[in-house]
Amino acid sequence: MRDLLPPSVAVAVAELPDWEGALLPEEQAGLSDQAVASRRRDFTAGRVCARRAISALGRPPVAVPTAANRAPIWPTGVVGAITHTHGYCAAAAANADEVRSVGLDAEQHKRLSPGVLRMICLPEEEALLRRLPAGTFWPTVVFSAKETIYKVWHPIVGTWLDFHDAVVTLDPQAGRFTARIAPARVDAAPVDDPPAVVSGWFSVDGGLVRTAAVLLPA
Repeated sequence: MRDLLPPSVAVAVAELPDWEGALLPEEQAGLSDQAVASRRRDFTAGRVCARRAISALGRPPVAVPTAANRAPIWPTGVVGAITHTHGYCAAAAANADEVRSVGLDAEQHKRLSPGVLRMICLPEEEALLRRLPAGTFWPTVVFSAKETIYKVWHPIVGTWLDFHDAVVTLDPQAGRFTARIAPARVDAAPVDDPPAVVSGWFSVDGGLVRTAAVLLPA
C-alpha cells in the first residue's frame, strides 16, 4: 500500500508475526468470543498494523477499539483505515490536520460471479469496463475502489453508501480511479462539504487488487 498513498500517510503491512500478535484489552472487546480462527487472525493483524501506523506518525501506539458499527475508532487527531483479505492485511493512518480522510482496500484478483457483478457495478460501469484491456478482472478493481471510497466517505459523513451510490471510472495507464458520488446522496449528507468526487490509485499484482485514496482538508 505504501506505493499507493502519499508520504503524509503512514502505512503498515502485516508481517508473519502480526497475524498472531497481541490485542490490547480495549481491542479484544471488539472481537466476539465466538469468532472463528480466520476472523481472529484478520482482526489481530489489522489492529497490530493500525498501532504500527499510528506509531509511525510519532504518536504512542494506542489501542484502536471497535465502534458499534464495527468501524475502527482512531485516536483523537488521527484518521485511518484497515483492510484485510486472505493472506494480506494493511493499515493506514494520518494526522487529521494534514489528511481529511483515508481509505484503502485489498481483494483477491479473481472474477466476480454474475450476481455479485450486478450488485457492484452499474450498467454504465459495465459498459466502460468492457472497453478496457483484457487480462485483468476490472469489475474486481471497481469493487475494491468502491470499498475504499466508502471508507473515505463514512468517517466524514457518518452514513454508508450502497455500491450503486458511486460511479467509478478507471484509468489503467495511470493506475488511477475516479468516483462520482450520486448527487442525491451528496445533497442529503448531514454535514457541510461532503465529498462529491473521490480519486485514488489502484494496482493489480501478486494476485491482489489494491486500492487507496485520500481526501485533503479544504
